[in-house]
Amino acid sequence: MTVVEIDAVYVKPFTTNTLIIAPGQTTNVLVSAVRSPGRYFIGARAFMDVPIAVDNKTAMAILQYKGVPNTVIPISPQLPPSNDTELVTSYNKKLRSLNTAKFPANVPLTVDRKLFYTIGLGQNACPTCLNGTKLTASLNNISFVMPKIGLLQAHYYNIKGVFTTDFPDRPPKAFNYTGVPLTANLRTNVGTRLSRVAFNSTVELVLQDTNLLSVESHPFHLHGYNFFVVGTGVGNFDKAKDPAKFNLVDPPERNTVGVPTGGWTAIRFRADNPGVWFMHCHLELHTMWGLKMAFVVENGKGPNESVLPPPADLPRC
Repeated sequence: MTVVEIDAVYVKPFTTNTLIIAPGQTTNVLVSAVRSPGRYFIGARAFMDVPIAVDNKTAMAILQYKGVPNTVIPISPQLPPSNDTELVTSYNKKLRSLNTAKFPANVPLTVDRKLFYTIGLGQNACPTCLNGTKLTASLNNISFVMPKIGLLQAHYYNIKGVFTTDFPDRPPKAFNYTGVPLTANLRTNVGTRLSRVAFNSTVELVLQDTNLLSVESHPFHLHGYNFFVVGTGVGNFDKAKDPAKFNLVDPPERNTVGVPTGGWTAIRFRADNPGVWFMHCHLELHTMWGLKMAFVVENGKGPNESVLPPPADLPRC
């Protein structure tokens, strides 16, 4: 099969017999029916390259040629190992934007704002919970608390006390993010803290996995935007060396990206869509634990660069 599109964005086509899709991602492929007429299994199972229990069942579908009876036993594919990190890495390296005159890759070449967010798991006190603690998840050691009033509503009407705009651009304390797993001082801060971004400014965000409780791959989704995945790597991001390796010519354009286990991913985007936009892990449990934040993108000039007013018949929750 030939990969032609990811997250509704065209890519330079390449052939593969294995697709890597993180939660929240989409991929369009072209399948060439060149095998002998028959029935063929299509298999899918979870990828997990750390010792965390997952559902290891294999889902199966059948690709069947016209005229072939249902009594023919399907041919099974040879699935790669469920912890094949090298396969995932090599697959992601093949994803490139078309970068043509008709479909340009408008990668921001200059950056107005550089952000560095650490992804972590933690434990907070909980008197009513088993063992007196509950699991949490955080960005820059902040577990997000959902407000009772909508963030966009609070922003548009300037309602005070719903959120603050002091989400930190980097973690409160640097450490060996992917070294020996840390189990001490796993408490996270909690709050509804957002990051304010100027309209039409360019943002570079490095998402860094950490060893807090355990390293793990996290699929991050940004609402309201596509972004360019300009770099990724294993271990700790080196701000002095790694940016020189960024692909600023034809990086893939996505709305969801998998941060590698024990590694980092760098994305860039232009903040040209005003409003309040969530960024969160697409693992539902992690999102419930607080692994999310939101950007407040300011209005630009005039109504075409500003948040639209709510409809007059907006229902009240």
